Amino acid sequence: MSQQSILVVEDEPIIADDIATSLEAFGYRVHDVVGNVAAALDSIAQKLPDLALVDINLEGEKSGIELGQQFHSHYKLPFMYITSYFDEETINSVKKTHPLAYIIKPFDDRDLRVNLELAFAKQQVQPAITGKFFVKQNNQLIAVEPQNITHVEAIDNYAYVYTPEAKYMVSHTLKSIEEKLSGYGFV
Repeated sequence: MSQQSILVVEDEPIIADDIATSLEAFGYRVHDVVGNVAAALDSIAQKLPDLALVDINLEGEKSGIELGQQFHSHYKLPFMYITSYFDEETINSVKKTHPLAYIIKPFDDRDLRVNLELAFAKQQVQPAITGKFFVKQNNQLIAVEPQNITHVEAIDNYAYVYTPEAKYMVSHTLKSIEEKLSGYGFV
């Protein structure tokens, strides 16, 4: 099994190095360490990482929030914010970008590790190239034919995916599932 790769977007070199060292100690592969939006976009142009850690206050004209919006809208790249900002205006701006997590600095390795594990667990529902929709149940991936899905029921940040044979609970919003199924003609 290949290591999950993580892009670090942090303009403070000492913090960036600490994060990269921690990621490697956790068993992740550091995709790249960059300090601004342009460098981050250049880095992912070659190959997308599995996840990005993004500081909000970056060097240059564009912020990490703008980068997060691009990651979400254009690249469908999962990301988490790592920042010292927690004012209401920042939080409201962040909500619109749909991060997997928001870690407030200073944080320790436990905070980072737990949030990474939870972020990767949230990625449990994945449409595959084979035309299947995958759900995780009892620590196993189960392939569901999209045409067999009869309906989806939302409950807060979770949803139930129904087929004639079974009901699967997934930790995704209805909107997220709708986006994943839209390519299969699911309405």
